[in-house]
Amino acid sequence: MRKLTCIATMFLVAATMMAQNVKKSFTLNDLLSGGSTFWNLQPEYMYSTWWGDVPLELTVDQVSRIASDGSSDEVLFTAQDLNDILGEKLVRSCTSLSFPYADQSVVKLQTARELVLIDFQKKTVVWRGSLAEGASELTWNPVSRNLAYCIGSNVWVQTSDGQRIQVTMDGNDDVVYGHSVSRDEFGISSGLFWSPDGQRLAYYKKDQSRIPSYPQVDITQRISQTTFDKYPMAGEESEDVCVGIFDVSTQKSLWLNNPKPQTDYMTNLSWAPDSRKLYVFELNRDQDFMQLFGYDALSGQKDASPVLEERHPKYVEPLHTLSFLPWDATKAVMQTRRDNWNHLYLIDLAKNSYPEWHQAEGGGTFCDHVAVRLLTPGDFEVRDFLGFNNKEKSVVFVGNVTHPLRATIHQAPLSGKGKMKQLSADDGVHSATLSATGAQLIDTYSSPTVPRSVCLTTLKSGKSVNLLTASDPWAEYNVPEISSGSIKAADGTTDLYYRLIKPVNFDSTKKYPTVVYVYGGPHAHNVQASRGYWFRGWEIYMAQLGYVIFVLDNRGSQYRGLRFEQSTFRHLGEEEMKDQLCGVEFLKSLPYVDANRLGVHGWSYGGFMTTNLMCTYPEVFKVGVAGGPVIDWKYYEVMYGERYMDRPEQNPDGYARCSLLPKAKNLQGRLQIIFGYNDPTCVPQHTLSFIRACIDAGTQPDLFTYPGDGHNMFGTDQIHLHERITRYFEDYLKTAQ
Repeated sequence: MRKLTCIATMFLVAATMMAQNVKKSFTLNDLLSGGSTFWNLQPEYMYSTWWGDVPLELTVDQVSRIASDGSSDEVLFTAQDLNDILGEKLVRSCTSLSFPYADQSVVKLQTARELVLIDFQKKTVVWRGSLAEGASELTWNPVSRNLAYCIGSNVWVQTSDGQRIQVTMDGNDDVVYGHSVSRDEFGISSGLFWSPDGQRLAYYKKDQSRIPSYPQVDITQRISQTTFDKYPMAGEESEDVCVGIFDVSTQKSLWLNNPKPQTDYMTNLSWAPDSRKLYVFELNRDQDFMQLFGYDALSGQKDASPVLEERHPKYVEPLHTLSFLPWDATKAVMQTRRDNWNHLYLIDLAKNSYPEWHQAEGGGTFCDHVAVRLLTPGDFEVRDFLGFNNKEKSVVFVGNVTHPLRATIHQAPLSGKGKMKQLSADDGVHSATLSATGAQLIDTYSSPTVPRSVCLTTLKSGKSVNLLTASDPWAEYNVPEISSGSIKAADGTTDLYYRLIKPVNFDSTKKYPTVVYVYGGPHAHNVQASRGYWFRGWEIYMAQLGYVIFVLDNRGSQYRGLRFEQSTFRHLGEEEMKDQLCGVEFLKSLPYVDANRLGVHGWSYGGFMTTNLMCTYPEVFKVGVAGGPVIDWKYYEVMYGERYMDRPEQNPDGYARCSLLPKAKNLQGRLQIIFGYNDPTCVPQHTLSFIRACIDAGTQPDLFTYPGDGHNMFGTDQIHLHERITRYFEDYLKTAQ
């Protein structure tokens, strides 16, 4: 009996040890942002902000000052403190508060009904501004405390004393005021812009009356109704854009005097520090000629000559506003890729230059009418301009200086004398916020081996103190091996970077089905040296089911310079597919990849690439899932499509070769196309035209749609979507012969 008890005890101990060693498996709810448990499995995050030069940590319950040693023991106030001052429970989390004044102990709270300024030291309410019902595009100026917003298609201003002024009267579906224009291209994301003193408001007017209306069907009604999106297709009529300036004191507007047809796009509106001049980047419709002009804010008159001009035989694409030096209103920093890489340049508006055209390293030409000087030389891209270090007179930025997959923090002297200084660790992908004077920064980063780290850095000394090192939230889960490397592009010389995920419980003697995930288009990349080389949650799920996942950033994608991006100009998809086939050859060289079971998946531009690869190389890919694909570029929007393809009448051969409609007859494998039934970005005409072409050709794709959804799926629809994508590969790729 005693012997049996000992044996039972031994089995119990062994079972307990085995249970402790068994790793958990993920669900899609764990891995996708729309999942119910996703946020429980993310690395610990630290909410931080600046009060002038004072670093603060924000939690749900309180705001604390971060000391120089990294501790945050000094509590400035709690949520309960603010609610006691207000006399009602309006503050539910301190993480959404902001500190608009560097020299005042004032915190800003925004609720659904109002904006409130609270002095947390004096324990008083400083100011309250109610929000109009139905207001959108809310823009607040901390100096004047004036509000600007839109109701429908019209602009309103609410002064700090509560007076409401309707700025525009005739806004409607065709004429829209105060909203973003140009379909959010060229760095545009808003339509209202306060002057620094908050007394003048610049705003967009968009006349889209000439643009055809694309019909969308709303099935939520008892009898389905048709709604309409103004959708300018490549080569067709586009919108007319102009800029107005409303003066709060006179309650009158004027319009910038910008006669057509010289300008088709007006972007990156930048106020001068004295609020008396507005600078605007202007492009022609062909997007190959850009000028920066100043306008008098009191008269709307355009300066006699531009500040600078740039031309390129392919395209010029301004994406950033000017940033004026805090201590010198005559100088500003501009971003441009004129020398191939996105860099920072110092513009001296007070120093005229002889206007002469010069050849640029990026393949275009430029003509500067004032003194312009490069601040960040080198073969790298500035990914984010953070601001200025006022004392050291330098610019601070994030760039892939040390490696194309990394993003590190640096400062460069404005004088042009001296070298750039690195302010962050060399590994990983960093983002940061600067203090008011740029004396310190809070650096947040991750790397392939660091889930998340936050540190406080003093720029003068370069000294950093750690504020947070997050533990691995996946320590108890069975995580696949994720690696990265490089191969040569189809041109034989360019390095391309990939992410490779092996199946969970990998066995080198087996051959695995493999899925290539692809995007491939401009303004996006898929691989970088952050946590897990920037994996997508679905890739982890597929590795758990026994798939190899491969992701390659081909030529044409982001952060590799202008020439790298423009290699696809006028023939989208062709060079990208050649590079992806180089990736396939690399996969075939791996003994554990089953070359007879290759699949491909992508969304949007990646949906275009997926469909293209399935139809162009039907002998290579057995199964594909294409989401929201572009099928024919003449159906896509003017701003994006014409930049990369020119107009159909200018590039008929390119449009014909890049259309997937003639390729429908080539489809051999299993292809499922999924799209949002009410997609305003890549309208359903794309997918439906391809289905019709397949019917006519006798080929057999599969089709699935999400009624009511747009270009992407969110929430529980996102989980359903990836269940469907997964099932398709499980049904047709895993069992393929």
